Amino acid sequence: MKRPIAVTLLTILAVIAGIVAIFDTLRYLGLAPVTSLGPINFFGFSFIGAIMAGIVALIWFWDAKMLWTLDPRGWTFTISIAVIYLIFDVIAIIGRSSWQAMMPSIIVSVLVIILCVLPGTIAAFGQS
Repeated sequence: MKRPIAVTLLTILAVIAGIVAIFDTLRYLGLAPVTSLGPINFFGFSFIGAIMAGIVALIWFWDAKMLWTLDPRGWTFTISIAVIYLIFDVIAIIGRSSWQAMMPSIIVSVLVIILCVLPGTIAAFGQS
């Protein structure tokens, strides 16, 4: 099956989301202190935030593989993980992370959801 450009972009965004999640993991651990984005905390327990962000990073990379191979489960899983990541970001903001610190992952997740609901993307994965 021919891969639509939206699916290729979606796969690239999934990889970017995984990289952002790795960067968030490093920031939670204090290994990549970037003060220009603002503080990043997860209710005072940055280690828990680091574990969750690391798990999300692995999930994004696995999801990118499913998207690239046009696995129909990948489309459903992509929407699910993007929504979960948005919820995780909102919880992190409530837990004393700055809005600016969470903005990269919020933007990527919103773009992923928008690309997922395009008619061409839905058709590529055999969803109706």
